[in-house]
Amino acid sequence: MTALAPAPPALDLTPARLEGLTAALGQHAERHDRDASFPWEGLRAVHAAGLLTSTASGGPGLSGTDAVRAFQALGQGDPSVALVASQTVFLHAAQAADPVWPEGLYAEVLARSAQRPVLLNSARAEPELGAPARGGLPATTVRRTAAGWVLDGRKAYVTGSEGLDVHLVWAVSDEPEPTIGHVVVPGDHPGVEVVRTWDHLGLRASSTHDVVYRGVEVPADHFRGVPVGSVPNNTGPRPGPGGALHLAVPALYLGVARAAQAFLTRFAHERVPTALGRPIATTERIQTVAGEIEAQLVQAEELLLGLAARIEAGDEEAVARAGVAKLLVGRAAIGAVHAAVAALGNPGLTRGHPLERHWRDVQCIRPHPPQDDAALLAAGRRALAR
Repeated sequence: MTALAPAPPALDLTPARLEGLTAALGQHAERHDRDASFPWEGLRAVHAAGLLTSTASGGPGLSGTDAVRAFQALGQGDPSVALVASQTVFLHAAQAADPVWPEGLYAEVLARSAQRPVLLNSARAEPELGAPARGGLPATTVRRTAAGWVLDGRKAYVTGSEGLDVHLVWAVSDEPEPTIGHVVVPGDHPGVEVVRTWDHLGLRASSTHDVVYRGVEVPADHFRGVPVGSVPNNTGPRPGPGGALHLAVPALYLGVARAAQAFLTRFAHERVPTALGRPIATTERIQTVAGEIEAQLVQAEELLLGLAARIEAGDEEAVARAGVAKLLVGRAAIGAVHAAVAALGNPGLTRGHPLERHWRDVQCIRPHPPQDDAALLAAGRRALAR
């Protein structure tokens, strides 16, 4: 009898486990932010909680509301870890919904995932093209050979690049009638080179570097292209349980804002100016700021949780509102952290305090698709078409 492959860790999203994950990631977040090193400790903790493989084929599944809860907790601990983890969760969900990977390679990924974090991400943006969601064909090409395909090109902003086990590289074939799709490339393949270009304001440990692919040879079943123009460029939410997973990205930035709020609370109780003779938490000014921050974050949390439930139920209107929801959550998270920094003055901008890091990290919600102008344009067109 053939022995069964060991199963990945069981999913545990109990409140106590999520609180423990926030604390575990937070222990190393400052150091990784300082030196932009890869946050393996945090990713091992996420793996041990069963989150990385929760959406894999045969996995326990992850509801949209649980994704919002989980990634808010991860973002509160270390948003770089949260972002890297989210890409693996998304790609497992995509494979479960529409299997396109070579069966043997995906089985190997699941087997390795029983022992350690196995990280996945798609490589789509390019230095010249920018984000594919804005339209246009990639300069990255895949050329057919007698043995399979050869991939050449350069991708930008590949989150988790230094730790990826598998890259899904968005490329176009050089055939007379070109096709487009993802090339499945093991991260240790010859010709794959990570170029350390990421020197960013925030999420400094996310390893969002460029990756160069030079003459990377893959078997024929590692690329299944479709005619150019037959697939949308965006990867936004869709109806059903899987579509709501994409709300995990704004949720992780909401977690950053919660971390800023936690620091403000602690600092306000500990800070006792000699002229005042009591903690600043007892003053109406700080109490009002704290109230404004709580109002912003409650609004954003309820928006994400409610929208996730509606998307899971197949509500097409909720799907259409996901872009605006990301914009509104971003405004709330950025506004809440800004209010905390403004209330504390110099201590809020001092690198010895985490609030300065939270302020930098929360700004990084803006580049995620849909960017604000695209979300507003789509919402405006829908409103005017009614």
